[in-house]
Amino acid sequence: MALSLRSFVMTLGVVTALASVSAQAADITGAGATFPYPIYGKWAETYKAKTGIGLNYQSIGSGGGIKQIKAKTVDFGASDKPLTVEELAKDNLFQFPAVVGGLVPVANLKDVKPGQLKLSGPVLANIYLGKITKWNDPAIAAINAGVTLPDAAIVPVSRSDGSGSTFIFTNYLSKVSPEWKEKIGSDTSVKWPAGISSKGNEGVASSIKQQPNSIGYVEYAYVIQNKMTYVAMQNKDGNFVEPDDKTFGAAASHAEWAKAPGFYEILTNEPGKDSWPISGATFILMQKVQDKPENGKMVLEFFDWAYKNGSKDALALDYIPMPESVVKLIEADWKTNIKDAAGKPVY
Repeated sequence: MALSLRSFVMTLGVVTALASVSAQAADITGAGATFPYPIYGKWAETYKAKTGIGLNYQSIGSGGGIKQIKAKTVDFGASDKPLTVEELAKDNLFQFPAVVGGLVPVANLKDVKPGQLKLSGPVLANIYLGKITKWNDPAIAAINAGVTLPDAAIVPVSRSDGSGSTFIFTNYLSKVSPEWKEKIGSDTSVKWPAGISSKGNEGVASSIKQQPNSIGYVEYAYVIQNKMTYVAMQNKDGNFVEPDDKTFGAAASHAEWAKAPGFYEILTNEPGKDSWPISGATFILMQKVQDKPENGKMVLEFFDWAYKNGSKDALALDYIPMPESVVKLIEADWKTNIKDAAGKPVY
């Protein structure tokens, strides 16, 4: 994992440098989800070294990415919330999954080690509903025998921006808590009943590190980079599991991409003894009719390269690559769905 961390830190430097370059100077432009930011950055670093083609990716949240691709201000948008077939058709968009990863609850509790604290879905929902307000609440203590829990107020931390991570998190809470589903629901932005909010996975990670007795949710690469205390979660089968590529992969194994119209697939609360319950894919959004066909072609060539050459880097950062069978489905759909103004496929 030390190798993964070094790669991740190097990646952030590369992406930051790329982002500082003007859009005019960049060969490919993208914007959106912070969830896949680490792996897109690593791929960009390697791809530029091999091809000379750069990537300017703005990590602004899924909501921002959706807005920018609709406005045609970037070559591709990125979102952890998949758009429905109806939503895609409305704006003449096409989407495809890039990788699968895991959202991870993290806490800042004195003397509690990573994985030592356990939570169930209903308990996590009640924390964010503001119904469980102390760390030594009986509902938490009951599943944490032997863990010293402070008599301290819980500080829930959430995302303030339109976020696909928030969609995955609230989708999970809606599946495990009828009250959450009824009162709050699932979306990229919701009205949080309790706690504080920060922008981006980066902001949430920073807030939790600075705020004692807090809890929040971030993508797993941010857990590793920031050396955060992750929470073990009880999954649908009743087992407590820890976040890693094995448990993310167990959840991803239940995806049925071939049967999913518009590649619409949500992977929260999947069955299986090893499945991580807050897993999800992250998606690329593109205009079906490309005003700049060469740019569209470069985007698809980049992701074709990533599918075929980027799996090792994805696994090193604990993302799950798309299986070869799914990649074939995706690339076949590129040829029939992404075209120039004359109707000619750009790929």
